Amino acid sequence: MSEPVERARRTLIQAPADLLVDRVADVVCRTYGVDQVDLFQVDYRLSALLPMAGNEAVTNPGHPAWRCFDHQTPLVADGQAYLPVSMRGERRGVLRLSPAPADVAVLAELTEIATALAHEITAVAPGTDVYRVARRSRRLTLAAEMQWELLPGRSRVRPTFSLAGQLEPAYAVRGDSFDWSDDSDRVWLATINGSGTGTAASLLTSLATFALRNARRAGLSLGDQAALADQAVYEVHRGERHLAVLLMELDLHSGVLTVVDAGSPRLVLLRDGEVHEQPLEKQFPLGMFEDTDYREQHFALRPGDRLFVVSDGVVDATGRDIRYGETALDRFLRRTGPMQPLDAVRSLIGDLRAFVAGDLVDDAVVVCLDWTGPRS
Repeated sequence: MSEPVERARRTLIQAPADLLVDRVADVVCRTYGVDQVDLFQVDYRLSALLPMAGNEAVTNPGHPAWRCFDHQTPLVADGQAYLPVSMRGERRGVLRLSPAPADVAVLAELTEIATALAHEITAVAPGTDVYRVARRSRRLTLAAEMQWELLPGRSRVRPTFSLAGQLEPAYAVRGDSFDWSDDSDRVWLATINGSGTGTAASLLTSLATFALRNARRAGLSLGDQAALADQAVYEVHRGERHLAVLLMELDLHSGVLTVVDAGSPRLVLLRDGEVHEQPLEKQFPLGMFEDTDYREQHFALRPGDRLFVVSDGVVDATGRDIRYGETALDRFLRRTGPMQPLDAVRSLIGDLRAFVAGDLVDDAVVVCLDWTGPRS
């Protein structure tokens, strides 16, 4: 690591939480002869790059900032440099520098600094509202605020897998959600098709999410995780409220996928360009009955397989009195093969918005998981 990069990292670590961009800009301008440094964060809908201050939002997909965000590589255009602000696959936005440095090695160092900025923003975000406020184009509903705070992140990239998810309508989502965790051996994924309206739906999803995390962190099997969460929801609502969940655990060495379907969203496999709906054993949603036992299913994935989990809000989306439907969904999923998971999710949500000519009325969650091959 070069001395300027190390200096920038130290500056970020020592900077007040709300002044990360200002302090790293000071270092960059003094060291590299840059006049201006601007951070653009991607908004909750994945449809705009929003400035921290003093600039217009970037919404044109052909803009260099979006090309940098989509391809996750530094880009120079019109005398300005655009650098991806991302960490471990979580894309936070783009850093714009003016004027752009001519030296490729300098651009590489600045890209390292942009990555360090992404890490520090993630680290300080729980203790300040500055970055959350700046990445919303309008007010979130209370229910949506609760749902977004539940998420571990929107995407994750490791050598053995990649995943991404999105909630819609982003600024007014209620009960749909997803959760994930990974270690060197496995990745766990829970996709929740919530029920109800407003904060009541968010509270129900929160209860189920924390119950599932508690069971997972206790080292319970996937079936027992579902059973514990089922008991937690039933204890509070006595069967009057329940919710559908799909639980998955992927062994990163073997590619064996363990699944528990508790009245779940749809699971689709994209393999060699063809779409296959995975046959799942339908079991009771969480909280419907007391002391439900849940059975696990096992599937063998191949390297390069892609899984999509979609809630009924996707298939049932309606525009011009026409339902989006499974046929349109399968046709669109085939086209996502070359895309990274976040781009595939974003494209599907964009297609849905175009189909309904606006925001979705019902909640929808889309999650994409790629298994790239065995862990070495």
